[in-house]
Amino acid sequence: MKKQVLDIETVSEIVEMALSDKASFHDIRTLHGLGADEVKSLMRRSLKPGSYRAWRRRVRQFSDRREVYR
Repeated sequence: MKKQVLDIETVSEIVEMALSDKASFHDIRTLHGLGADEVKSLMRRSLKPGSYRAWRRRVRQFSDRREVYR
């Protein structure tokens, strides 16, 4: 997997999108070309450990709820 070099504005935008409940991993891939694993890795580097764990928990809960509504 080729590693991309992202400028600080792009990283900030990706973090903001990932923290938003409106944007999905698919939206981030479409705009920035990063897959879910790459976004998770970026978030792990960008957030404090507790904030990262809380974000992952919320993302998992969101995905579980989406499955129920399908």
